[in-house]
Amino acid sequence: MPRTLEHVLTDAQRRGTLGDRPISEVIDHARQFVAALPLDVGRVLDLGTGAGVPGLVVAVERPDVEVVLLDRRENRMDALRRDVAAMGLANRVAVICAEAESAARRPDLAAACGAVVARGFGAPAVTAGAAAPFLRLGGVLVVSEPPETVESRWDPSLLARWGFGAPERLQGVVRLCREIDVSRETPRQEGA
Repeated sequence: MPRTLEHVLTDAQRRGTLGDRPISEVIDHARQFVAALPLDVGRVLDLGTGAGVPGLVVAVERPDVEVVLLDRRENRMDALRRDVAAMGLANRVAVICAEAESAARRPDLAAACGAVVARGFGAPAVTAGAAAPFLRLGGVLVVSEPPETVESRWDPSLLARWGFGAPERLQGVVRLCREIDVSRETPRQEGA
């Protein structure tokens, strides 16, 4: 019998690759990413996946999509490969150990995703810059957002540089649509 999402995330906490929030809260927050995805998303890339959140929740909740879990830390990716297999998801969930910049140049990933999700990858400019090369035109970037603040963390000029429109704040996340196909050459990331 396949392992459950709850078991896999509990093991990740024991290994120290997932924070100590209750698993039910981790899953509930990840469901906010799922709710922000378009119906016809196709492929979702989880940027800096760590223990597989929110990507594993996307895979469980949306059996119609292909999920790519991307992180540069080999030890985490080894454990995640075993978890994906134990959950019975290996036929539509790929686990890739690579830096985002090099992975974005892979022909199977460059401009090939309907969505990129990121829970804690980096500052807004870094996250947008890393995500943009993976997204097809019309694709969305969904990022974990801190509680409501007066000012947006998303600089419109930097978003425009990466081809994103205005941020749409949803419950617990912000969604950005890649509206413009900027140059194939990846601009240098601000703050990276």
